[in-house]
Amino acid sequence: MRSTEWWKHAVVYQIYPRSFKDSNGDGIGDIGGILSRLDYLNDGTDSSLGIDAIWLNPVYPSPQYDFGYDIMDHRNIDPQYGSLEDFDRLLAEAHRRGIRIIMDFVPSVTSHLHPWFIESRSSAASPKRDWYLWRRTSGRTEYPNNWYGFFGGRAWEWDNKTGEFYYHNSLPEQPDLNWRNPEVARAMLDNMRFWYDRGVDGFRIDVLNYVYKDREFRSNPPCLGRRPYEMQRHIYEKDLTESYEVAGMMRAVADEYGEKMLVGEIYNPDIEYAAGFLGENKDGVNMVFNFSFAEAPFNPRRFRKEIENSERVIAKRGWPSYFLSNHDITRHISRFGGGARSMERARVAAAMLLTLRGTPFLYMGEEIGMAQTPLSRRDILDPPGQRYWPFYKGRDGARTPMQWSAAPYAGFSTARPWLPVHPDYPKVNVEKASGDSSSLLRFYRRLIWFRKEQSALLDGSIRFLDAGGKTLAFLRESERQLLLVCMDFSGGGTRFSPRGLEGASGRLVFSSHDISNPEISCDSIKLPPYGVMIAEI
Repeated sequence: MRSTEWWKHAVVYQIYPRSFKDSNGDGIGDIGGILSRLDYLNDGTDSSLGIDAIWLNPVYPSPQYDFGYDIMDHRNIDPQYGSLEDFDRLLAEAHRRGIRIIMDFVPSVTSHLHPWFIESRSSAASPKRDWYLWRRTSGRTEYPNNWYGFFGGRAWEWDNKTGEFYYHNSLPEQPDLNWRNPEVARAMLDNMRFWYDRGVDGFRIDVLNYVYKDREFRSNPPCLGRRPYEMQRHIYEKDLTESYEVAGMMRAVADEYGEKMLVGEIYNPDIEYAAGFLGENKDGVNMVFNFSFAEAPFNPRRFRKEIENSERVIAKRGWPSYFLSNHDITRHISRFGGGARSMERARVAAAMLLTLRGTPFLYMGEEIGMAQTPLSRRDILDPPGQRYWPFYKGRDGARTPMQWSAAPYAGFSTARPWLPVHPDYPKVNVEKASGDSSSLLRFYRRLIWFRKEQSALLDGSIRFLDAGGKTLAFLRESERQLLLVCMDFSGGGTRFSPRGLEGASGRLVFSSHDISNPEISCDSIKLPPYGVMIAEI
């Protein structure tokens, strides 16, 4: 494996900095808190989680209307998280432990308080006027077109001073940039260079498919939907194929530095469209997130369908990546049913995620089984959650503080946190799970460290086996190793004979349950309820 492709072997851990660990007692997570928990993530021994890279949600200066995705300075750290010196220390300490740092990059919008927009808004003749999307109509009651914002309401905001509208796909406090202006492209790419020069190892690129808008600002055609935004086919303000060009620009900058990684958030379930942003031949990003996989129900047939589709589409252009939870969607342990057996289902999900061909992304807390936090209306801070409650409760439930211990506020802070902690924290926390040999955390640790040593899991091909409707079974094969991976999704256990392995035998090398007899025959494989096994054939 070339060093420039380190990300193909990595397990990436997503940290939502506001909620990971508070080091100064203000109720908000910070860089100091992350520094204090680096050994938990990887101290070089199998008593740590063993992750290889951290993806940080935005830590840039921001007025926090969208909690960091409204950036007002691309080249600094928000004081509530720390300083540039703190960030440099985080980089150094992470690299000393073999942990790479991936930053969040937001290409399509800035804060309305960014110096660029303040200048753009100052006059219709401003030299930066064309850095954003301004349109003149006959007056404030006539919108430039019918576009609605993703967070609700019209996507056009009237500016009294200059008598024009500006476009914002999200909040009015997040005006969209005009990437058709080459000065904007150069400035944004130089912002990436700033962080590469400091030593960051790559970027997660926010909604890369939203960068370009229609040149003529044509209105979207109507369709059926529950709210105004969903009652349009969004063909003119996102998903334009021109956005592929931006992926190529970003890749060219990354390649100036070597050993850098780009993963794109293409917020579109069509994996064929998303794959267009990939660039194995240096004309696109290294990976794209697979939303169709992440949003699949807890069903082996559905997961197999999404994985095989990904293999068919992505294998030609780049490298697969998979995730099950992040800061924008309901935590998967809750989506998959919750209840008394939720931890067992979470164990199956972990085994699947960490044994597929591709790079797994974990979201902080999923390794201990953190669930979606139930929040009251008064606790909701997320703008779309506030607007659409109770029909949509926003994203805050997936962003609540990391549960470190049974101490007050789950050991996250000594002060009341910015969001409430989940009420189950006395039972679901890192400290308790670390001392329990049967915990989900110990299972994650064991599997991640096991994964590092298996050539078939790191570099091998994948081929699914027919094992009935209750089981997911596949082969991972490298030049040196053939592994059979099986997991029961039914909760009732299963016995099956995978077609294509008749007469073969093997030895169990990993199991979710005690291994009394490591030798197996592929003519009859038995899995206990929610059981996981990996056998070397």
